[in-house]
Amino acid sequence: ALEANPLLTWRDLQHLTVLTSTRNSLFDGRCRDLPDLGIEEGDGNNINGISNCTHFEWKMNGVGLEFNHLFGFGVLDAAEMVMLAMVWKTVPSRFHCEAGTIATSREIPSTGNLVLELITDACLGTPTEVNYLEHVQAVVSLNSSRRGDTTLYLVSPSGTQTMILSRRPKDNDNKNGFTNWPFMTTHTWGENPRGKWRLIVRFQGSYKNHGMVKKFTLMLHGTKDPPYTGIEPLQGHVNSKLKVVQKAHKRASFRR
Repeated sequence: ALEANPLLTWRDLQHLTVLTSTRNSLFDGRCRDLPDLGIEEGDGNNINGISNCTHFEWKMNGVGLEFNHLFGFGVLDAAEMVMLAMVWKTVPSRFHCEAGTIATSREIPSTGNLVLELITDACLGTPTEVNYLEHVQAVVSLNSSRRGDTTLYLVSPSGTQTMILSRRPKDNDNKNGFTNWPFMTTHTWGENPRGKWRLIVRFQGSYKNHGMVKKFTLMLHGTKDPPYTGIEPLQGHVNSKLKVVQKAHKRASFRR
């Protein structure tokens, strides 16, 4: 890709990776104990399987990009990346928006969910306004009786649900917890971050646990301007993911 377009930046390459990766035949064949969070997700999202055997399913985020907890956005298609790189235009500048903080301590129930809700305008009208997401960070401070049983999920305003901390059976910590620990996801790539975000905290495992979330800060990283303006695939070749996201961004701009 860099030989085809030496002007590519590291962020351009991330965008190219997202847009040119494919699902292929990747699937999670392992039977897992995934909880039903009781949270309604966006169209195409499904983390729960049938009966007692659940898997990490392929989901679709708010702009139509498929992703999987295990496989990300899929298998890299090198030929597709090179072709798109040839017509690529450098993405707009990236901004970092501190979208809000919940600093009141909240107890994590031994069963069920602790749901922290944060409504943000994504720094609208400021020099760090973000309208099109790249990375999202949930910066969390918490303590629990067994850190390895603590799991975290982040739900975007579009309904995209991401596991940002899974169960760790060998993590027996009961003192240190997490202090201002940044948990990052790219699964909301391209979405508009404005609206209600939810951080879901729950215990998973056979122990009866207890704990406290002390602080949650939401950090948004992305662009103010649409990233794919003026990019047209090579003649006779259509990148479907690029077109899908461009259409989603166009619809979103009409609503603003």
